[in-house]
Amino acid sequence: MAVKPMLHPRNQHREGYDFDRLLAKSPDLAAYVTLNPRGQRTIDFADARAVRSLNGALLRAHYDLEFWEIPPGYLCPPIPGRVDYIHYLADLLAGENGGRPPQGPQISALDIGTGASLVYPLTGQHEYGWRFTAVDIDPVSIASAREICRKNDLSIDLRLQSNPEDIFRGVIRRDDLFHVTLCNPPFHASPEAADSGSRRKWRNLGRGNSGALNFGGQNAELWCPGGEMGFVARMIEQSAEFSEQCLWFTCLISKKDNLRPLSRVLGKAAVAETRVVDMAQGQKESRFLAWTYYPKRLRRL
Repeated sequence: MAVKPMLHPRNQHREGYDFDRLLAKSPDLAAYVTLNPRGQRTIDFADARAVRSLNGALLRAHYDLEFWEIPPGYLCPPIPGRVDYIHYLADLLAGENGGRPPQGPQISALDIGTGASLVYPLTGQHEYGWRFTAVDIDPVSIASAREICRKNDLSIDLRLQSNPEDIFRGVIRRDDLFHVTLCNPPFHASPEAADSGSRRKWRNLGRGNSGALNFGGQNAELWCPGGEMGFVARMIEQSAEFSEQCLWFTCLISKKDNLRPLSRVLGKAAVAETRVVDMAQGQKESRFLAWTYYPKRLRRL
């Protein structure tokens, strides 16, 4: 297997997919395994069933899950890229921990928009043992996440956000303290933009102009008023109300051009420090925006 140097050094998937290991845990995956032009095993990433089967196999083989299923049509996120965010968050917190990525349930993380897959808490608990609180505005996603927790005997605090205009309000309680928040925000500003983006992905996969989603996704997972820029701006504005209850706020930023206007929003919020952490997964470049209201002298885990 060829090493993928762009993934985080601690990412279990740096050397690609170990199909021997995956098939040993999930024999049903064999129905979707094909050979690429180089004779290497792969799957058809334009096939939603194949992607879902691969995700389940990865979570069983690498993250010790016995059960993982999500409702039809819900977002089925690619595991290697999602867990990369977790590893970079551990590096961020290592700066307040003598350079060592922190381990154990004394580290508390808040996942905004956890989705039906619950992918960040599942991988983050396994890799670092952190304690997760997971939030979503969709009752079906929360029910799916609860079922995953129940069948795997996992302890994750699941909270339903009743107001889609709020991000931290209504879910951060008076006695909560978090070391880090994380979020993969809706990218598009409308259903039409989400559909256009889906068609563009299918054309890039050489599959014509289909509107289907190989990774799935419900409305709340794909779009919101104002798109990514509007969502993250609201997140920054609301974070000021909880400045003493979280050490680092973070959010993935898909569109690099959004960083400059968001930096102006952060300036108005009077944060103590802002960072942009670059990541890359294969051909895709990504990054997350991080900010804290705590001055450096007070930042200790």
